[in-house]
Amino acid sequence: MTRIPTGDRDIIEQAIYLPMLLTVLNRDLIVVNASSFKLKKPYLELIEETMKAIQKDLAEVRRYLHKNNIKVERLKSDDAFTMYVFIYKGYEEEHNYFNPRLRNKTEELLRYYLFGRYKNIHIEKKA
Repeated sequence: MTRIPTGDRDIIEQAIYLPMLLTVLNRDLIVVNASSFKLKKPYLELIEETMKAIQKDLAEVRRYLHKNNIKVERLKSDDAFTMYVFIYKGYEEEHNYFNPRLRNKTEELLRYYLFGRYKNIHIEKKA
């Protein structure tokens, strides 16, 4: 049983997923730069702006974790699982994440940052 409330656990998981997103986008930036696209600049700008949004959100997550005395550390991983330790207000909990789940959630967040956040802005402007 976890002592971590759902809201804090969601923020802790953001501290896991957002750096993964940045890693993926950094690799994509390298691929696009090395590609033979005739018009690379729009793709590069999209990736860079997406990375800025993720970095901004990650900074907020890190501030929240620091303010609330919460730490997240990756312990180990194998072919199937990655283990993290969450230090929550003095309590230490180990959590195993199934690697395909990490990948799927990262992909879901990538879709949000590339497309979904613009849909939300568009809907808010109409309202």
